[in-house]
Amino acid sequence: MAVVSRGFGARRRESDARLPPGQYLTEDFPVLSAGPTPRVEPDEWRFAIRSEVGEQVTWTWDEFLALPIEDVHTDIHCVTRWSKLGTSWRGVSLDTLLDAVDTDAGYAMAQSYGGYTTNLPVDELRGGRAWVAFEFEGEPLDPEHGGPARLLVPHLYFWKSAKWVRGLTLMDDDEPGFWEQNGYNMHGDPWSEERYW
Repeated sequence: MAVVSRGFGARRRESDARLPPGQYLTEDFPVLSAGPTPRVEPDEWRFAIRSEVGEQVTWTWDEFLALPIEDVHTDIHCVTRWSKLGTSWRGVSLDTLLDAVDTDAGYAMAQSYGGYTTNLPVDELRGGRAWVAFEFEGEPLDPEHGGPARLLVPHLYFWKSAKWVRGLTLMDDDEPGFWEQNGYNMHGDPWSEERYW
């Protein structure tokens, strides 16, 4: 069985002001995973935020869906060089979720079902720039794209939008996640081409 799914190959580049440097436009939604697809039923799903001092807040699926839900229209950019413009999502803002935790942490480690991790500065998760998304283009998020819920941090390369997300661990110091330990940039800004170390 392949450890890395299809979609990691290079393709032609296009010129469009909405595309970050080195990206090409795609109409489909490539499936990229670094392992098998976890199958998590909504009634088993939990999302937890653990503060840097060990306090934890947890939401069940029903509690999560009772939070304010936002419609998000955004472009997404993958480090493998594809970009998809004008996507539509629904989810809960990380501002809402982080406001439930008493924290001064500067960093977060996203944790996923299946063991995937990625690091993010907390500032990148606030200010209406990040969500836990559960719908894509008006439909429940497919497991192959991270359903039942994934992070959506569209201003960074899409590996930072962790699929199958189950929580955040807040940290005082930055630490590398899965891809960051394997040569990817600690930040991941597509407009600066922060792809690798």
